[in-house]
Amino acid sequence: MSIKIAVTGKSGSGKTTLTKSFLKILRENFPDKSILLFDNDLTGELAHSFGLDIRNTIYGIRSGKHEYKTGIPQGMTKHEYVEWAIEDILVSLSDNVDIIVSWFVGAKDCRCPITGQINDACQKLIERYDFVIFDCEFDLKYLNQLVDTDIDLTLVVANPTIDSLHLAKRITEFSAKYAAGGQMGVIINKVKDENISTLTEELKNADVDVLGTVPHTQELVSGALDRNSQVVYEAVKQFYFRLNLPQENQ
Repeated sequence: MSIKIAVTGKSGSGKTTLTKSFLKILRENFPDKSILLFDNDLTGELAHSFGLDIRNTIYGIRSGKHEYKTGIPQGMTKHEYVEWAIEDILVSLSDNVDIIVSWFVGAKDCRCPITGQINDACQKLIERYDFVIFDCEFDLKYLNQLVDTDIDLTLVVANPTIDSLHLAKRITEFSAKYAAGGQMGVIINKVKDENISTLTEELKNADVDVLGTVPHTQELVSGALDRNSQVVYEAVKQFYFRLNLPQENQ
């Protein structure tokens, strides 16, 4: 059974950098486990951070515009074809780590058969991995339009302003019904020491869990394109124990 982590929040909040830090920690703690990175953000920034320009997306399967690596096998049912196509667009990053990009997704109320077929194929793919990390578009609704799957941990990334924290509260409210009872909380990014007490008090008053913080540094302000940050990695290690995730390799 896979463990599913969703990283949500406003574009530019630091979702991709946090996602990559989680990937690094999971690979260190569970070197034999398989990990799927699921880029559900319309910018495709997660894939770009690995130096990839992935054009073959789940949307391409839906729209019929996908360019397959190999010839399409004959004699498949439509369900089998979608499952095969999903496999075809997976990109291997390293041993035990793959990435897939969704791009646009269809509306949940669409009655066309492809919507259900993609949902089923994505769910089947997800359950094959030990860990799945979703880099999401704003909240969980957009992900749910693609695949209806339970989420074990939802992290809402917010910047250290009152407006951003109020937005984080709304994101948790929007996402709650899609999280299926999994742990959900806010990660405050780029925090200066003098601001932390005010910010955490604001979220406490709003009945929102603060699961962790990431300190402000010039490195995060400049925003390296590869989104690899030692600062974020060390911060995640500090609050990892609070998360509803395996703490050590079993």
